Amino acid sequence: MLSDSDYIRGWEEKDCTAAPAVGSVEPVSDVGSAAGDSTSDGNGDVETEQTDNDYGSERFCENVQYTFPPQHQSRQPGFEYIMNPRPISERSTTGRKLEGKVSLITGGDSGIGRAVAYDFVKEGTSVALVYYDEETDAQETKARIEELGGNCLLLRGDLRSRDFVQSCVDRTMEEFGRLDVLVNNHAVQFLQRSILDISPEQLDFVFQNNVISFFYLIQAALPHMKKGASIINTTSVTAYQGNKDLIDYSATKGAIVALTRSLALSLADQGIRVNGVAPGPIWTPLIPASFSAEEVTTFGRKTSEVPMKRAGQPCEVSPCYVFLASDDASYMTGQVLHPNGGTIVGA
Repeated sequence: MLSDSDYIRGWEEKDCTAAPAVGSVEPVSDVGSAAGDSTSDGNGDVETEQTDNDYGSERFCENVQYTFPPQHQSRQPGFEYIMNPRPISERSTTGRKLEGKVSLITGGDSGIGRAVAYDFVKEGTSVALVYYDEETDAQETKARIEELGGNCLLLRGDLRSRDFVQSCVDRTMEEFGRLDVLVNNHAVQFLQRSILDISPEQLDFVFQNNVISFFYLIQAALPHMKKGASIINTTSVTAYQGNKDLIDYSATKGAIVALTRSLALSLADQGIRVNGVAPGPIWTPLIPASFSAEEVTTFGRKTSEVPMKRAGQPCEVSPCYVFLASDDASYMTGQVLHPNGGTIVGA
C-alpha cells in the first residue's frame, strides 16, 4: 500500500495549482477511466493507481453530483490535496445571489415580507407582492423597490380564495415569465386566554388563512417552478414552544413545519428545495394589531420575552430568506432557521 510520503512525493512533481474552467465539473461515472485502476492490498485498504490529472486542482461549485472513486488514506485527519475529486470550497459565481430570478412573496407589503422583498431586490430578483388591503403600506414598499432599481408587481386580495391565489401566479407569469422563489409569509393571530374562547369562526379563519392558503399557493406555483427553485414557508417559534394565548395560531405554525418537511421530501427528486423560517418576537404590524397597548410597551422583554431581552426587527430576519432562496443553501431542504432572539428550540 502507498504510504503518505509516497503520495506526497508523487504530487510534488505535479502541477497542484491549475483549476479547470468554470462549468467543467462533471459527475464521475466510470471509476476506472476517471481514477485509474484500483486494487486491494489484502487488508481491506484500496490502492488506486492515479492518472496525471487526478489530484492537485481545485474545482468550483457548479455540478456537485459526484460518484467517488475508491481511495484510502492511512492517516487522520487526511490530506485534501490528494483527494479525487477535490472537495469543492468555492462557488464560481460572484455578485448578486438572486440575479434574474422572480419571487412571489405573500404578506409582502410590510413587516418581514417587506424586508424580504427589499433584500431580494438588492440581490437581483423581481418581486410580486401579495397583500390583503393595506394599500398605503403596499405602495410605499413598491416605491422603495423601484428606488432600488427593482421590478415590483402588487397583487391585492384574500389568499383564502383559491381563485385569487391562481390569479396571483398567473399574473406573475404574465408579468415576468417565470417563477423561481415562493415565499409563503402571510398570517393572522388573535389572542384568546382560553381554548374555550376560540369560536368556530375564528378557528376556521385562522386555519384557512395560515395553512390552507399555503397549499393553494404551492399547488398553483409548482407547475411553473423548475429545478433549482425554492419554496420558503414562514412558521414561528410558537410551533416549537407553544403559546398559551395563541393556541390556534401556534397549531397552524406547527402544521407549516410539518408541511415544509413533508413537501421537501416530496420535491427533492425534482431539485426544488423547501425550507422554513421560524421568527421569534419581531416588530411588525401584527404586534400592535394583536396585543394591548400595555403589552406592546414590553414586547420582547416581558411580552414574548426572549434571552436577548428585546424584539427583533424585520431586517434581522430577512437575510435568512435570502440564504434559503440562493444557491448558498443548495444542500438544505426540509430545514427551519430560527432568528428568535436566543430561544433554544428543537430543530
